[in-house]
Amino acid sequence: MNKKVVAISIAIVAIVAIAIILILGNKTEEKNRKVLRVGMECAYAPYNWLQTNDSNGAVPIKDGINYAYGYDVMMAKKIAEELDCDLEIYQIDWDSLPLALESNKIDCVIAGQSITSERLETVDFTTPYYYASIVTLTNSDSKYTNAKGVSDLEGATCTSQINTCWYDTCLPQIKNANILPAMDTAPNMLVALNSKTVDLVVTDMPTAMAAIQVYPNMKILDFTNNNNNFEISDEEINIGISVKKGNSELLEKINNVLKKYNAQDYEKMMNEAIKVQPLSK
Repeated sequence: MNKKVVAISIAIVAIVAIAIILILGNKTEEKNRKVLRVGMECAYAPYNWLQTNDSNGAVPIKDGINYAYGYDVMMAKKIAEELDCDLEIYQIDWDSLPLALESNKIDCVIAGQSITSERLETVDFTTPYYYASIVTLTNSDSKYTNAKGVSDLEGATCTSQINTCWYDTCLPQIKNANILPAMDTAPNMLVALNSKTVDLVVTDMPTAMAAIQVYPNMKILDFTNNNNNFEISDEEINIGISVKKGNSELLEKINNVLKKYNAQDYEKMMNEAIKVQPLSK
């Protein structure tokens, strides 16, 4: 073998060796890259929902075949990017979200949760990442369609989603209300209203705005600027991201990301989510 051939062989071996080192280095870097594991129910448009593809930037659900998108996913992507983390979305039933945090299955919950004193007993919350006013939804042909305040809803048959301030705090304020069992998801709540099983439901404005795109026969009753409104505290309308009790490090990191946004930014993002929710098409 002449010297030229030997030189070429050595060069090829060197190139292959460098390539292997780079590949192994990249794999090690990927393996060591941090992951932000986010839980949500994926059934609460426009905050979060399921879809079958990655359109609009949807994220694949961990260990699932579908994708998640919505306002919460948009926010999760921003936080993961700022924290230089990969993002994993876990689909978890609404009632099981706090348990998933406690068991370390996920790092945080971004799921349209109100920052209530009751929830603060078991989890820690960030500063709000949305401010959601509470409204009433009824059908356009309902006898309550012209209601001007909560007192005008007297005697209504109603429901809302389980473990929400809408069901636990607002519905009992309706005089002589016939309160049916709470629904396990927001879509089921809307189906009950559309089928006229109930006269009305109480929810927040984003959910109501999304609903009327799907059900044009529904009407939003907004008593926000009315003295005859539901009596609620700020904790009922401030929506936050929850982390495991005592996880101050992650809480601070997420709060630092949220400082970069204001209420107008949140509203713009929410409107974008409402426009692309699957059922509105």
